[in-house]
Amino acid sequence: MQNRTENQVELHLIRHGFTLSNEEHRYLGRTEEPLSEKGIRQLQEKRLGRLGEKSQDFEDVDLFLSGPMLRCRQTAEILFPEYSPEIVEEWREMDFGSFEGKNYQELSGNADYQKWIESGGTLPFPEGESREVFIERSMQGLWKALEYAKEEAEKKKKTEIKAVAVVHGGNVMAIMNRLTGEDYFDFQIKNGESLCLVFQGQRLLSWNMDRS
Repeated sequence: MQNRTENQVELHLIRHGFTLSNEEHRYLGRTEEPLSEKGIRQLQEKRLGRLGEKSQDFEDVDLFLSGPMLRCRQTAEILFPEYSPEIVEEWREMDFGSFEGKNYQELSGNADYQKWIESGGTLPFPEGESREVFIERSMQGLWKALEYAKEEAEKKKKTEIKAVAVVHGGNVMAIMNRLTGEDYFDFQIKNGESLCLVFQGQRLLSWNMDRS
């Protein structure tokens, strides 16, 4: 039975727009890189509803959140320029260590990369972060976001809160892997795409690909 004193939170996790490294399929983690022209254009079209899909309705959103990195903050500014999002520091992208800035072709033949591939991506990145540490950090960001939502509900005297957060693709994979127990790489989403998660307190009730 659900605890009726717990707020229900509808949380939309949006992956930031394209950067040049994204377009070139490079590992982009700790590096601060701005959105590319393609990324800016895509997000502007999404905002204006020119993608042949229903435009994201930001009018009834109670809470706006963003990871701290430039590409997330720029995405937030384009999608909802009239708001200043709460920054969730834990939602930085994974530190890819010595793989940072490189793509598959450039890493081909690299012994460390081959070991990482053979491990199914479970080994820590050389000179970088482990998946488990990154998942835990991303989840800390999620709990913080739900706490912000709880505070917003109390302030507005509401039982249901709608929140939008701009994050990294890695954060989405980490959060969904931990919440569902399904494979980490099953939750890869494209730049500008999003997932909608519904929580009762800290319990995930449902989730779906957000096509709005």
